[in-house]
Amino acid sequence: VKKTAIAYACAAALCVVITNVYALFGHGVRSVSMDTMFAYPLAGGAAFLVLCLCLKKRETDRGFRFGFNAYSSGIATLTCGALLTGIVEIAGTGSDLIRFFFIAGYGLCGLGVAAVLISAGSSRSSRSGARARPG
Repeated sequence: VKKTAIAYACAAALCVVITNVYALFGHGVRSVSMDTMFAYPLAGGAAFLVLCLCLKKRETDRGFRFGFNAYSSGIATLTCGALLTGIVEIAGTGSDLIRFFFIAGYGLCGLGVAAVLISAGSSRSSRSGARARPG
């Protein structure tokens, strides 16, 4: 969990650096989407870590890995969508295709949370079932 927290914090810091470097070379022009893209890895990572700590899930649990990977891919997709939205806004144009980044990102995040919750429920029921059997 500690490595995951550090990775999400580094991703958020990298987003801030990218935003400021892009603004520097963009003659000071900024975009709200790009300025707030750090929030996806920061808040998204924190929310997922709190969920994992509440469920007492470990990164080595087999069912957990799929959920973790899907959720992390969703956060990465949302962050890329915010970056591309910012670039398009600064360029003064638009694209209908960027919304698919957000659809896919939120879908992957939802799938990841659902997979973690299902794996937590199945591991609890299998543990309680093992205790109920007579020896």
